[in-house]
Amino acid sequence: MAKDLRELEERGIALDLTEDELAFYDALETNDSAVKVLGDDVLRDIARELVTAVRSNVTIDWTMRENVRAKLRVIVKRILKKHGYPPDKQERATVTVLEQAEVLSEEWATSTSQRS
Repeated sequence: MAKDLRELEERGIALDLTEDELAFYDALETNDSAVKVLGDDVLRDIARELVTAVRSNVTIDWTMRENVRAKLRVIVKRILKKHGYPPDKQERATVTVLEQAEVLSEEWATSTSQRS
């Protein structure tokens, strides 16, 4: 497990991404055609923008509030479209990003409450 964490950290450093950004990057990278079409630089930009957008729009209970989930879906789709993410792959990418956002928002809530 320590080896996996070290490799993850090294990938983040190599790509110049934070841990959160790397999580979204990996969610987007699962689509091979997106990687080929967009390349690492664009995926990196998308990941950074997603972290900023998601972080500023999630609330403690956002996963249970459909209006917040719908708003985030729209935000994610706009970001993907803006950067030219393949249209036929956007729906799956949106779902994957929102799943990742659920995991990260739990971590964000935990780290915020620990700092208080």
